[in-house]
Amino acid sequence: MLSLSMIVRDEAERLERCLASVQGFVDEMVLVDTGSQDGTVALARGLGATVHEIPWPGDFAPARNTAMQGLKGDWVLVLDGDEQLRPEAMAPLRALMAQPDVLLINLLRFELGARQSPYSSVSRLFRRHPAIRWSRPYHSSVDESVAELQRLEPHWRVANCGVPALLHDGYRPELLAQGSKAQRLREAMEQELEQRPNDAYACAKLGSLEVSEGHLAQGIALLRRGLEHCPPQAHPERYELLLHLAIATAEADPGGATGLYRQALALPLPQRLSLGARLNLAAVLLEQGELVEAQALCRTATVVAPEVGLGWYNLGLVSRRSGDLVGALEAYGQARRLNPEHAETHQNLAVAELLAGDIAASRASFRQAIALLSSQGRTGEADHLRQQAGAMVHLEA
Repeated sequence: MLSLSMIVRDEAERLERCLASVQGFVDEMVLVDTGSQDGTVALARGLGATVHEIPWPGDFAPARNTAMQGLKGDWVLVLDGDEQLRPEAMAPLRALMAQPDVLLINLLRFELGARQSPYSSVSRLFRRHPAIRWSRPYHSSVDESVAELQRLEPHWRVANCGVPALLHDGYRPELLAQGSKAQRLREAMEQELEQRPNDAYACAKLGSLEVSEGHLAQGIALLRRGLEHCPPQAHPERYELLLHLAIATAEADPGGATGLYRQALALPLPQRLSLGARLNLAAVLLEQGELVEAQALCRTATVVAPEVGLGWYNLGLVSRRSGDLVGALEAYGQARRLNPEHAETHQNLAVAELLAGDIAASRASFRQAIALLSSQGRTGEADHLRQQAGAMVHLEA
């Protein structure tokens, strides 16, 4: 028997999609609500979930531990309201759960709209064992308790599901900019770093946030501190530290950033998890005129993760710079199909179509790019592109 366990708050807008994604896979749905004001509780109960209501305990770990109480399943799947289970992953997950020595299954999560890391790995499917508990206030996980249980009972093993299992849209930039979510994330990370001042994981999380918010000096200092104290075997943490340190230093020191990206790619991680470093390295090499290696990196990215539009978009950029206009058009077309709301794809496709002599198609792509920029609140960019494109293809025609 498999139980779905969730903690929720004001998730009425997205919860139905989440719960629908696990229909036919889980045997019970148990949600703990921490103070919703938007009808989440009534919606969840109407969809067949058991809902318990509690006050917010202050951080995620105790909330998730409370949500574990009273479950009936032999296995537990943990989702957030902004996640969905992919149907393609159900059969592989069932096969892994049937193996008697598997304690926990790491799930590949596709980060919809993420600018740097299209995939992450989350430990969200595990046996219901009394020793498994959540820890850490930010990005709480069961990893520490699982490691301790394996030390005491070494017959247990952790498995990885190679098929992308989850979709997650919570890290899209426009969502993070809404409301107080970014501030809550910062407060939780600062609290964790105060408790663990040299913790590589905490340094990686807060350091990358500082970099994304433009506080380069603070971010770089945290990331370097994290690398100094990162255990050699902690490959995911080391990867994240190297990736974000390269991002932070690429403009001032592209050569150094190239070396950091290469170190990140040398770590023994699944290739989907290192996709961000691969594509970012290709972008730096493109700027340096190293087109052959940049194109090879992009082609590998589209083979490793053909479902990620960013890989095809980068391949289009490199192909066009290399003079392969046909290849660029094909790559941009794939990128547009996979990520139709990416304005830059439409804009660069328009330029390639113009170079190919297809004025009508170019005009349509420019119009779509301008419309997307406007709808995303990027009015200054939309106005600038309208002026540029209008001079080339007469947008009103």
